[in-house]
Amino acid sequence: MGIRKKTNKNPPVLSHEFVIQNHADIVSCLAMVFLLGLMFEITAKMTVMFVTLQYNVTIPVEGVLEPISLYHYGIKDIATVFFYMLVAIILHAVIQEYVLDKINRRMHFSKTKHSKFNESGQLSAFYLFSCIWGASIIVAENYFADPTSLWKGYPHTYFPFQIKFFYISQLAYWFHAFPELYFQKAKKEDIPRQLVYIGLYLFHIAGAYLLNLNRLGLVLLVLHYFVEFFFHMSRLFYFSNEKFQKGFTLWAVLFVLGRLLTLILSVLTVGFGLARAENQDLDFSSGNFNILAIRISVLASICITQAFMMWKFINFQLRRWREHSAPHPPSQKKKPVSAKGKSSRKEKENGINGTITSNGADSPRSRKEKSS
Repeated sequence: MGIRKKTNKNPPVLSHEFVIQNHADIVSCLAMVFLLGLMFEITAKMTVMFVTLQYNVTIPVEGVLEPISLYHYGIKDIATVFFYMLVAIILHAVIQEYVLDKINRRMHFSKTKHSKFNESGQLSAFYLFSCIWGASIIVAENYFADPTSLWKGYPHTYFPFQIKFFYISQLAYWFHAFPELYFQKAKKEDIPRQLVYIGLYLFHIAGAYLLNLNRLGLVLLVLHYFVEFFFHMSRLFYFSNEKFQKGFTLWAVLFVLGRLLTLILSVLTVGFGLARAENQDLDFSSGNFNILAIRISVLASICITQAFMMWKFINFQLRRWREHSAPHPPSQKKKPVSAKGKSSRKEKENGINGTITSNGADSPRSRKEKSS
């Protein structure tokens, strides 16, 4: 993410700089329009599908007086995702202004660290919230106590309020990342990486939601978010103190374990559990997608994604190993003081012997290796 520079000059109304500086206020006003629409009978029927979850179904249960309210998905969910995408943009701006910007002013990061610190700060807050929320749903639905529930009773067409709201919130958050590339002035060289990153999340979350694999998707998301949260927290601690690097070592272990558990759960659920189910006919009306072609596609997408992540992880570790093992140039001797006691102005600007010196405020500090 880029760095937002606040200036005293007021940019022209509706200009790019005006929208970037005031995008949180603009989006807040747009969200208020939907909330005000609930107050009037004429607009309430239209705006209610933006604010509340749709496709509520009441199912009677034997031995229970009150029926259970469950949900399924439909085309109206697009409107709900859009509204909560606006909420995600507002929360993003609040965290940025009241938390991250204040820390940045105290730490005096370089431009590169400033951008990475904002990215890790936003993602760590989102991952932590999603982990706690998802873990509470898993415990409430007893998915840990009975792992066979991940595939037993498929298709899982109807699901509780918390699961549907969780998926709506996840889709809304990752869709909000697209306009944030513009609002945060992302660098052109970082945009392709961000688009791939966001696209992979949307592809897998929407796939689990639409194929009625919401239970498996929930467990895999919580597992993945926990590993990612640990990585971004380690990076935040590293930015505050470059000596703190043990977090990356522990994250490397968790990353490999996370990939293995993801593959194991996916193969058990899709490759064995669903493959042995009695109903293996494609039926859009009942939401049954348990056929061989779709199972192979699901497993292939998961395996390819995990292999891609492992490839990126191995390259990251090799790059760090090369940085640590690379021999450092010998320190240059200080130039003797001239008779006048001051070096020339050219030497001060260009550095000793004509080499350009880096500004400590604009570039990260070089790491000092401990002698073994």
